[in-house]
Amino acid sequence: MIGTRAAEPVAARADDVWKVYGSEEARVVALRGVSASFARGKFTAIMGPSGSGKSTLMHCLAGLDTVTRGSVHIGGTEVTGLSDKALTRLRRDRVGFIFQQFNLLPTLTAAENIRLPLDIAGRKPDPQWWDTVIGTVGLGDRLGHRPNQLSGGQQQRVACARALMSRPDVIFADEPTGNLDSKAGAEILSFLRSSVMEHGQTIVMVTHDPVAASYTDRVVFLADGAIVSELENPTPETVLEAMKAGEVLV
Repeated sequence: MIGTRAAEPVAARADDVWKVYGSEEARVVALRGVSASFARGKFTAIMGPSGSGKSTLMHCLAGLDTVTRGSVHIGGTEVTGLSDKALTRLRRDRVGFIFQQFNLLPTLTAAENIRLPLDIAGRKPDPQWWDTVIGTVGLGDRLGHRPNQLSGGQQQRVACARALMSRPDVIFADEPTGNLDSKAGAEILSFLRSSVMEHGQTIVMVTHDPVAASYTDRVVFLADGAIVSELENPTPETVLEAMKAGEVLV
C-alpha cells in the first residue's frame, strides 16, 4: 500500500478500491485496486491527467460516492456499508469539503455560511475556535457580507472557514484554487498550509497545478485509475519532473 509510515495515525484510507461505471460496452473502470493511506495532520495532493480517477478517489474517500469493490475508512470508521443516515452524520461531523465553485448559499452572510454545518447539526461554534479560524482566514471585517458582495478569493476563504469550523477528521479540497487568480490562490493555499501546521488539520487536495501541490507534504500520482508514484516534500520542479517521468501530465 502506498501511504503513511507505520507509526503515523491515519485520517483516511482506501484498501483495494475499485470503481466501475456502466456495464458491457459502456463499462468504464475509474479506479483499479487503489490502496492508499493519508496521515493525520498532513497535507496531501492527488494529481493526474483528466480521467485518471483523482476526483473519483476523493469522492469515494469522502463518502460522496460508493465503491464497487474494496473498502474506505475515515479514522477508525469503515465508510463502505454505512447506512444513508450514518453516512450523512459522518460527512457532517467528521469531514470538511472545499470545492472549486465555493458552494456558498447566496442568501446567507459569510458568518451564516460558515456556521451552517454546525447549525444543521444543532451545535454552537466554540467561541475561541471561531476567533482562531476567522483570524486564520482573515475575514473579521467581511462576516456580514453575502457572497455576491465578496471577491472570489474571499468567497473561497469563507468556504475554508466553513470546512475548518467543525474540526473535521479530514478536509477534502477539489481544485480549491481553480477559479481564482494566482494571488488569491496563493492566499488560499497558505491558509490551508497554516491550518495543517498550526492546528493539525488533515487535508487531501485534488489539483492539476504543480505550484499548488508544492504547498503539500506529499503528492500521490494517478494514471488510468491506479496510483503510479508518490513524492514527499514536493517543489514545483520536482512535481513537474515526476509528472514527466511517469507520463502523468495533466
